[in-house]
Amino acid sequence: MTHDQWWLASIGRTVIWARLRVLDAGVAEVLDSDGNTLVYDSEDTARGMLLDAEFVEWDGLDPEDALERGFAIDEIAPPQADDDAQLRERMVQSLGKRV
Repeated sequence: MTHDQWWLASIGRTVIWARLRVLDAGVAEVLDSDGNTLVYDSEDTARGMLLDAEFVEWDGLDPEDALERGFAIDEIAPPQADDDAQLRERMVQSLGKRV
C-alpha cells in the first residue's frame, strides 16, 4: 500500500504541486511539476528535499500560511487525474489576479 502526501510551493499567484508517495519498502517517490518521478531512499530524505526547495505540506497548511503565500486556502486543492500523465498537466496552477 502506498501513502500519498501533497506538497506545494508558490510564486506569486502560481501554485506548483509535488506528490510525495511512500512505498511499502520505505522508498519515497516525488512526482514533480515537470512530470518526473524522483526516487529517494526514505520519506525523510524526500521531505528534506521538498523543504529545501521551499515546498510545504498541504495537510499542514493553515489559512494564515496560505494568505502569506498569496492565496486563500479554499482557492486551491491538490490536482486529481486518472494517471500520472494526466496529472502532469495539472501540477502547476495559475490562480489569476486577486480581486
